[in-house]
Amino acid sequence: MAPIPITIVTGFLGSGKTTLILNLIPQLPQTYKVALLKNEFGDVAIDSQLASSAAISGVQEILNGCICCNLVGQLGDALDTLRNDVKPDRIVIETSGSAFPATLAMEVNRLGRETGCYVLDGVVVVIDVENWKGYEDTSYTAKMQQKYTDLIVFNKWELVDERRYDDCLDRVGDLELQIANVKSDKGRVDQSLLLGLDSALAKDGDSVHGGYSKDRPQHDHSDDHQTEVEVLSINLVSEGDTPKSVNVDSLETFLLSAPKDQVYRIKALVSASHPLASSNGDVDESAGPPGSIAKYILNWAFGRWTFTHTNATLPASTNIASSPTTETPQSPKHETILRMTIVLARDEATKWKGRIEKGGMIEQEGEGGFLIVDRVV
Repeated sequence: MAPIPITIVTGFLGSGKTTLILNLIPQLPQTYKVALLKNEFGDVAIDSQLASSAAISGVQEILNGCICCNLVGQLGDALDTLRNDVKPDRIVIETSGSAFPATLAMEVNRLGRETGCYVLDGVVVVIDVENWKGYEDTSYTAKMQQKYTDLIVFNKWELVDERRYDDCLDRVGDLELQIANVKSDKGRVDQSLLLGLDSALAKDGDSVHGGYSKDRPQHDHSDDHQTEVEVLSINLVSEGDTPKSVNVDSLETFLLSAPKDQVYRIKALVSASHPLASSNGDVDESAGPPGSIAKYILNWAFGRWTFTHTNATLPASTNIASSPTTETPQSPKHETILRMTIVLARDEATKWKGRIEKGGMIEQEGEGGFLIVDRVV
């Protein structure tokens, strides 16, 4: 059984963590089960009562202390309870009071190595732009701790002027680290940014392509809410009568080198001629004998990725007819061997489109094949 992905959501009291999580749930498939582990101060778990009323499959609480410090030893028991009782597709850990979640992230990694039941997906820090004063500690130790942050969500920025928001950006810059950041839309962030390494979610048709289908109703952003991400759609099309594979070495080099402050998510369906390894070295052995062409779901998030074997068929590119070498869109001599969605930081799409089109990142094994790269958002 695949390990359960764990997303850590942290930030100071009142920053908007529970709102962020509750706004995430409606974006997920109805059959997708999310369990919540909350670290509460005091003995009245009001937020957990609120979360239980939403479409969350189970809630566990660790009370009266900081889960990142003196209560970290209780984490394994709480996760095991959720795993056994709820059997969730994902566990979200919400913890208050800590801007430096390294201890918690390392404990999740340790439990994952020892049990094989869990995998750390990402660490999200929520910042209340209206009230946040910056990091009290900007020492070397603080910088090392903050390296465990994958995404910063700026919340309540609509309530202040632009200067106040710029001050928050400057305070984040005090740590001299490149960390992806995004503004929420009144406490809402698209699930494609918050969730990553999850084969169960990736196998959902919309999720594989990042949920940015032109035919799918999108969240209505007001005119004054500037788009926080840009999205590229990439198709690699082979030519010839025999099945082809992507160049796995080039693809893995691309995944390793993608900077986390520019590239937020990569999701793809990939054809490959040998089993593909996830970033932790695990290989899905269900793909068939070596040398045969198999299909994989690629899910990349924050420098980590998984390859999961799938029987899904790669759909033909809707823009295949635009290639000068193509006879007709239905030509049996052309096959899409990679279809990828890349979610990028704002103002990055044009640069990355040029890099990918230049070649060497996404290409066919051997000679031949052509790329179609479109900006969709």
